[in-house]
Parts: sequence; structure tokens; C-alpha cells
Amino acid sequence: MRKKKYVVLLGDGMPDRPILERDGKTPLMLARTPNLDRMAAEGCCGSVNTTPVGYEPGSDVTNMGILGYDPCVYYTGRAPLEAAAMGIELGTNDIAFRCNLVTLEGVTDGVLMEDFSAGHIETKDSSEIIKALQSEFGNEKISFYPGVSYRNLMVWKNGKGGAKLKPPHDISGKNIREHMPSGEGAELLTQLMNDSQMFLKNLDINKNRKVRGKSPANSIWLWGQGGMPCMPTLKEMRNLTGAMITAVDLMKGIGINSGMQIVNVNGATGWIDTNYEGKAEACLKAIQEVDLVYLHVESPDEAGHMGNLDYKIKAIEDFDEKVVGPVLFGLEAIGEFRAIALSDHSTPVEIKTHTTDPVPFAIYPAIGEGVNTSNRFDERIVETSVLQFDSAVSMNNYFIEGKIS
Repeated sequence: MRKKKYVVLLGDGMPDRPILERDGKTPLMLARTPNLDRMAAEGCCGSVNTTPVGYEPGSDVTNMGILGYDPCVYYTGRAPLEAAAMGIELGTNDIAFRCNLVTLEGVTDGVLMEDFSAGHIETKDSSEIIKALQSEFGNEKISFYPGVSYRNLMVWKNGKGGAKLKPPHDISGKNIREHMPSGEGAELLTQLMNDSQMFLKNLDINKNRKVRGKSPANSIWLWGQGGMPCMPTLKEMRNLTGAMITAVDLMKGIGINSGMQIVNVNGATGWIDTNYEGKAEACLKAIQEVDLVYLHVESPDEAGHMGNLDYKIKAIEDFDEKVVGPVLFGLEAIGEFRAIALSDHSTPVEIKTHTTDPVPFAIYPAIGEGVNTSNRFDERIVETSVLQFDSAVSMNNYFIEGKIS
């Protein structure tokens, strides 16, 4: 007997809050999403609190829960998950840090976080900059590793992981003075960040970027630290094989640590220019071989962090048209399946950061009879549905097992 196939369609950061200038509507309400709407109308829908109490609403914590891993048990930090995706082996006492390349802007009363991504810096430029940082500051304790675009890593061998660090996308447009490292190990981390500014200011590649009208990567920003995680595989936990499709190292790291295949798609960028169609094709190909495919699209979240409403609406519409629609059409030809569409958290354009607001989900086909439906996939589901879960793990149980445990 053939096993049921499962597909998670994750539009990162899609939910939002009412925007007064748009008659109190959200990007999801403003976007044209016939395929997501179909899932909500013909399937079943509800809401879920994806962020456990006491945790920040980061994509690391929330996506672990959506995949069925309790962050309270398995989460050690964001950076070590990305390290796994980059093939970086951490020692027992090593601490990995996300090392963003950012653009800072000096103002009268301090320094602003002008751009948490240095203008979504191209990987070619970011790799050259990280290599230069390694040459200048790398030693027997500190190592820098190039990743994709602004998302890079630093590893502190036998380091300290107790510092309080702020994600740079949470302070877009804000003065960094109140958000510098504090606590255990903060002195070294602050010194590295300050020293990087002096070094990067005079780097030829940044001078060239400014000439080309691009944002300079004039500082590193360290955050998301943690040690090596230890998780059971999806096969061990659920008796399921899986594949992860994403452009983001964080998600690849979650997939690697859970024993999933990592499917790389040419042209997948994590931005609104990503190869949506390629991701949909890769999903339909992978589901022929594995039991569960987790398809992650980053672009709505990135637009939310930028505070760009038009980009966010476009990202949602592209996700619906180029991913959700083709995947549903293809799944209906392969046999028994269950698909869920949702977000890991909301990223409102007005505040440019993640929130702990419950997020809507839609499962297709419906589980059981007499379930909640909605003609639109948007935040109103959170208010109207009686199918509400207090944790992403309990929602995962419902999605996989087909019953509330």
C-alpha cells in the first residue's frame, strides 16, 4: 500500500497587521491568491501559535515546530543550523554566530541600521568580503565563513554563547546604540563589530559598490549564536522520509539535522527574484521519491523587513501563482496526498520585524467533515476558526496524523 504524501508550502512572514492607508487591509487581503483561497475554501483552515512562550518569533524556532520538532527540546540557536547547511563542523564547545553584512549610517545622535542586508549584497561580493575579514581577523579562536548574500557565519572556538544579541532585521532604521551586545562574551563581540567597520570602510570592494550605486557592506553584525544541536531524524521520529527545498541556509540546516534531502534549485535567491517555478517543479519531482516535502519561500518575509508593501504583495501573489497553484495541480495527479499552506510567523511592513501573532493555515484536502472553511486565505481565519492550536508541534500532529491529539 502506497504511503500518503505530505507537502508543506511555507510562505515566510506572509501575515501582517491592518494597514490604515489601505482601509485596514493586510497584504494577504490585498493580494490576489486564488490557489490559497481554494485550499481554505475546499480544504480546512485554522490558526496556530508558532512561537513557544519565552522564545523570539524567529524562523529557526517556528519552522522547527512546524516540522514537528519541539524547540523547547531541540533548539540551540540559529547559527549552528546554518553551519550544518554550510558543511561547517562544530566542536562540542564551539559557538556559531550569524554574521550579517550590513549597512550602517552615521547620524547626529548615533548610528542607524540602514540596511540589514547591505542592499541584498550579491554572493560574489559578500564572499570576497568575508574572505578579507578572515584574513584580517581570523585566528585560532575566530573563523569567518562565507554563505549566501548577507547571510554568513562566524565561529568562536571554545567560545561563550551567553551574550544578548539583537537580530539586525529587528532594528531596521533604528539607532544601534541600545542594541549592541551585552552579557557573557559581549566585549569580544563588540570589538569585532567595531573593528570590522574601520576595516570595511577602506576595502576596495566597498568603494566600488558605492561607485556602482550599491549599498556598502560597512559592518558585520553578530547574532543568533548557539552550539551544536542534537535532533532525531524525521525517519526516526515519524517514519517519514523528507526533502527540503529552500534558498536559505537556516532552513537547509533544519533539513540536514532532521535527515532530509536538500534540494538545491538554480536561481533560488530568497528574494522576490527567486525561481518560484523551479521550486514547484523540484517539489513535484521530490515527492515521487520521499514522503514529505517542505517547500520554503523567503521573499514575503524579506519584503516585510524592508517595510515595502508593494514588494510583499507581489511576493505573496507570486507564491500563490507560481508555487501553490502548480504544486496542487501536480499533486492531484500522483495519488493520495495532504498539503498545508501557512507561514512561520508574521512580518508586518509597518514595524519591519517578526511578531508572535497567530498565523492562519489551510490544509487540502480537508481532514474529516464539518471543518472550518473560508473563502479567503488571510488573517481573518485567525479570528473566525474554531480549529486553533497553541503550538506548531500540535498542529504538525494534526497535519500528519489527521486527528487532534
